[in-house]
Amino acid sequence: MKKIYKNATEALDGILKDDMLIAAGGFGLCGIPELLLEAIKQSGVKDLTFASNNAGVDDFGIGILLQTRQVKKMMSSYVGENDEFMRQYLAGELEIEFNPQGTLAERMRAGGCGIPGFYTKTGVGTQVAEGKEHKDFNGQTYVLEEGIFADLSIVKAWKADETGNCIFRKTARNFNPPAAMCGKICVMEVEEIVPVGSLDSDHIHMPGIYVHRLIQGTHEKRIEQRTVRQKETA
Repeated sequence: MKKIYKNATEALDGILKDDMLIAAGGFGLCGIPELLLEAIKQSGVKDLTFASNNAGVDDFGIGILLQTRQVKKMMSSYVGENDEFMRQYLAGELEIEFNPQGTLAERMRAGGCGIPGFYTKTGVGTQVAEGKEHKDFNGQTYVLEEGIFADLSIVKAWKADETGNCIFRKTARNFNPPAAMCGKICVMEVEEIVPVGSLDSDHIHMPGIYVHRLIQGTHEKRIEQRTVRQKETA
C-alpha cells in the first residue's frame, strides 16, 4: 500500500469533507502538523471539529483555520494565547468542550485501542463532569469519559521510515502519539523519511501500523513566548 505522498495536499486528497472530527497532535507550538493544517485551510472544508490540546496562536496551528471560520467546535484543554479563539468563543461563534489534559490524551488513546469509555476521578465535582455518568468504586466517585474516534488524525514526527515507523523529537512527543492512534485515517508529516531498517527498533515511538499516509517537508521552528533579560550596562 502506498504511504508516501508528495505533499500535504496530495496526502489529504479524497479524505477531507465538511463536518469531520479531526484529532491533531501538538502542544503549544511544539509538534504541530503545520503543513497538513495549511492544506486543510486551502481545501476550504468547513464545520470541522478538532480534538487538540490547544489551537495554536492566531497565525499558526489551528488558529489559521479559526481565522477562516472553518472550525465549529474545539475539544481542548488549553485555549489561551489565541485572541481569535477567545473572541469567537465569547461571541458564541465557537463551541468548546473542555477536557483536562490527561483526560483528553486518554480519550484519544482509548479510541485508538477500541475502548469506548473509561472512568476517571479527574473532573468529578466540576463543570467538566456535568451531564456525564458517575459511578462509585471502593467508596470513590468516578466520571465516565468516552473514547475519541476521529475521522482523521493529523500529526507531526521528526523522522519516519517508509512504512511509517516514527520517532518524535523531544517534547514533540506530546499529544501526537495518542492523536495518531484514534483516527480512522492517520496522515503524518515528518522532517525526514529514511529507508526501512534505518531506525533502531528500540527507539521507535509509534509503529507504522497506525500511519496510513506520510509526507516529508520543511517546518518552521517557532517559539511561543520568548523573554530575554535586558543587557546590563558596564
